[in-house]
Amino acid sequence: MEAQQAQGLLETQPLHETDEEVVTDIDFTSMISEEEKEELKIELAKLEDEISTLRQVLAAKEKHLAEIKQKLGINLMNELKQNFSKSWHDMQTTSAYKKTHETLSHAGQKATAAISNVGTAIGKKFGDMRNSPTFKSFEEKVETTVTSLKTKVGGTSHSGGSFEEVLSSTAHASAQGSITGTPLPENEEELQC
Repeated sequence: MEAQQAQGLLETQPLHETDEEVVTDIDFTSMISEEEKEELKIELAKLEDEISTLRQVLAAKEKHLAEIKQKLGINLMNELKQNFSKSWHDMQTTSAYKKTHETLSHAGQKATAAISNVGTAIGKKFGDMRNSPTFKSFEEKVETTVTSLKTKVGGTSHSGGSFEEVLSSTAHASAQGSITGTPLPENEEELQC
C-alpha cells in the first residue's frame, strides 16, 4: 500500500502552464531555515557583485579593443569585408556548395555543347541550302541581272565580274558623266541609242 501512495506522489505526466504557476506561487521561504536564508542572501550578493565586475571588465576590454583597432586602421567597413570574405570562404567549402557548383558547371557544359550543335546544324543547313536548286536558280538570276546591268551601263559585258565591281563601275560612270557634262540615260529608250 505504501508503494501505491508513493507512486501517487510521483506523477508521470509533464507539468502544464497552470501547474507551473502553482509551483511559482508556493512560498519556499517557509521550507528553508533562517540559516539557509542568510547563506543564500550572501551568495546572491556575491553573484550580483561578480556580474557587475564582469560587466566593468568587459566594457574596459571592449574599449581597449576599439583603441587597438583604431591604431591598426581597422574600421567597421574593413571588418564587414573580412567577415563577408570569411563567410564566403566558409560557404564555398561546404559540400552543398561544391555539389551545386559541380551540377551547374556540368549543366553549363551541356548547354554549351547543345548551342554548338545547333550552330553546326544551322551552318550545315545553310550549306545545303546554298547547294539547293532554288538557291542556284536565284544566284543565276542575280548573275543575269548583273550582266545585263553591266551591258547597259558600260556598253560591254565583263563576264566574271562581281556585284561589287558592277556597283563600282556604275559609280565611276556616274562620276564621269557629271564631270564631262554628259547626262546619264534616265530610261530604257535612252540606253538603247
